[in-house]
Amino acid sequence: MSEKFSHGYALLIGVGESAYPRLSLPVTVKDTQAIYAALVDPKLCGYPEGNIRVLNDKDATRDNILEGLKWLKEQAEADPKATIFIYYSGHGDLNVADNQYYLLPHDIDPRDIPNSALGADSFIEALRKITAEKLLVVIDSCHAAGMATSKDPADILSADKAMLEKLKGLKAVSLEPSLLKKFMESKGRVVLASSRGEQKSWIRSDKKLSIYTHHFLEALHGASNKPGDTEVTVSNLIQHLGKAVPNSAMEQYKQEQIPIADMTNAEDFVIAKLMGGKGLPNKGWSEIQPQATQKINKIADNIEQHGKFIINIDKARNMHIGDVIQK
Repeated sequence: MSEKFSHGYALLIGVGESAYPRLSLPVTVKDTQAIYAALVDPKLCGYPEGNIRVLNDKDATRDNILEGLKWLKEQAEADPKATIFIYYSGHGDLNVADNQYYLLPHDIDPRDIPNSALGADSFIEALRKITAEKLLVVIDSCHAAGMATSKDPADILSADKAMLEKLKGLKAVSLEPSLLKKFMESKGRVVLASSRGEQKSWIRSDKKLSIYTHHFLEALHGASNKPGDTEVTVSNLIQHLGKAVPNSAMEQYKQEQIPIADMTNAEDFVIAKLMGGKGLPNKGWSEIQPQATQKINKIADNIEQHGKFIINIDKARNMHIGDVIQK
């Protein structure tokens, strides 16, 4: 019988479609949809569906992201055993002029970055209010789809001179833990980032998911666990991502992508059930890897979001959810 990870709460953000179309990055929505599907799978991570909020496309606004962080704060206050997981997939940029880092939400206005983007100070302040002693923040930013299709704002806006001038002082860089120093001072905080410095965070050559998200999903399936392990810990994630991501980026694009992690003030903690609490079989990851890879490759294709709902279209036929979807 599968076990629930009943004290796990997650906020998944995939900016995807931008109000300024040239900044749209659809694969980020696939990333969050795939993570969501893994988390709520009772035979995998075991999160209760009501414990997860997903913000994709037009829902991934600055205000909604801050509201989602406030919701996590409330869950942590109500549940002293809470484990909090935040996953952001989208653009991230450093303003050279004020050394301020910004996450670019759906409602970004390139003419007014400071007042329309989510600055690191606001993000950090919202994170610091979450009292949970087990809090994992994952930032998958600085995306690139391939060698010739960089997703840096300067490249995207090269045909729009007026907008490019407004974004002149922005540099696409990873949100490194050093930028979250104040947040990291509290106990139990862990930050993972998909790349470092000005490295790109590459999208897989098959365009299904980002390289980082693909290997994150492998880790949730037990890629760095030992036979008999029944839970996935933060150290399991770090160990697998640290090896698999650089290998894939080099193999697929001949480029460096080195993930970073900071557990300065945190002890290792559990982030999900493994195989619904059943754990890895006797032969470990090698025994289930082919099946897990197949599942990961298909998982985003079978998930769609309609308003605030994400459903598995293989399991939802002839159904109606509120005023949002009719299948």
